[in-house]
Amino acid sequence: MFLCCGDALYDVFPGDSASTGQVTLNATVGGSPLNVAIGLARMGNPTGYLTANSSDPLGQKLAGHLAANGVETKFLANSDLNTSLAMIALNENGHPAYSFYIDGCADVSLTQEQCPDPSLFTAISLGSYSTVVEPGASTLEWFASEARNAGALIAYDPNVRPSIQPDPAVWQAKVDRLGKIAHVMKMSDEDIEFLSPGSSIEDYAKACLALGPRWVFVTQGGDGAHAFGANGEYFHSPAPKITVQDTVGAGDTFQAGLIHEIFQQGGPDNLDNLDAAKLIKFAAHAAAVTCERNGGDLPMLADISARFGDLS
Repeated sequence: MFLCCGDALYDVFPGDSASTGQVTLNATVGGSPLNVAIGLARMGNPTGYLTANSSDPLGQKLAGHLAANGVETKFLANSDLNTSLAMIALNENGHPAYSFYIDGCADVSLTQEQCPDPSLFTAISLGSYSTVVEPGASTLEWFASEARNAGALIAYDPNVRPSIQPDPAVWQAKVDRLGKIAHVMKMSDEDIEFLSPGSSIEDYAKACLALGPRWVFVTQGGDGAHAFGANGEYFHSPAPKITVQDTVGAGDTFQAGLIHEIFQQGGPDNLDNLDAAKLIKFAAHAAAVTCERNGGDLPMLADISARFGDLS
């Protein structure tokens, strides 16, 4: 079973209102690692989710949403703290800007005592704000290290959120630590610009490879995706030509696609022989399906093949 870990919140989208004193809000279950879990489950992979989840009505509905999408919920640790919220505003290109309400909330409160046995899982995916906000951040780092020692693939996506932690040094310190645990790292060009302003994608990817992962994958929006290998490999996949509705969940879909395809190709024991070109092509096309939809609606395998055909 795969296990995704961390953020558990609601994405809240302000709507139009005729009244100057009224705001209409539409909320959907979100969180970057949570989206990855749903993406993996929709691609047919047994997947669970680990977080401290609120016992409030929002938290219970969130658990129901995971279950309805085929994600195992027995690893959710019950919490009396509130559910986190992310206010999202979309620009004219459908790109989201986030304002988070997470202080003292459930999903950043996870402790080691609330975690399952790390040896139960074949892959761990983690990232975003839950890896930098304590006490949960230290818990997830410990859990990922233990799971790697037990043989699991570790996939890490920094997915930086400056509105939560505006100091790049804090995020970079976590990249330095989790990069030594991860087999694969995935990030966006925007992550790189925040973490190391002025650095090229290639230079930053190589710096990450020096930490120890076998592969680093970088997404670049309409310019496609890149794969950098520890043995000097490099591959690029162009972005599919689509009409973008919004990009919410696109990076999470890419992460899910990476993990899915890695295991289609043999899992962590076959990373040296990975067909990385095929991998990023699949992940990029999966993400494109999400971009053609509203609100981070990740695709099933059948959706991807129906839209783009055979991607081998």
